[in-house]
Amino acid sequence: MPIRTKRWNDLAEAEDGYRLLVCRYRPRGVSGEAEPWDAWCSALAPSPELHAAAYGKAGAEPIAWDEYVRRFTAEMERQRFWIDGFAARLSKGETVTLLCSSACVDPTRCHRTLLQEMIEARAAPASAPEDRRPAVRRRPTKTPS
Repeated sequence: MPIRTKRWNDLAEAEDGYRLLVCRYRPRGVSGEAEPWDAWCSALAPSPELHAAAYGKAGAEPIAWDEYVRRFTAEMERQRFWIDGFAARLSKGETVTLLCSSACVDPTRCHRTLLQEMIEARAAPASAPEDRRPAVRRRPTKTPS
């Protein structure tokens, strides 16, 4: 269940599998025919407010990385549909490559890496011990009298 990350303008490779753009804003100057990605999912990108806060727009200082992680994680709680869908693809053995902005040069401080961890965690097989699984409630059966 491989998942990779790159910038959208990094060289496409056969090992990339399904290439998913996870930017808030579509890259400028790329025609529909020249898109080097299979799909674009802006729902898996930081909100416009978080994006602005991360870059210190509107005259404010950029927020700290820890604050960014906290807020992005909270935002992604509302995107479980997408995360679970891509986790299912990984569970089936498909390779997915998350693509971010060409300007994002440090993957350790990028939402694509946080998203990679979230999807991988959702794709991991459940390994709850027997005593932690929810109890199955069964109706009592009638005994013949």
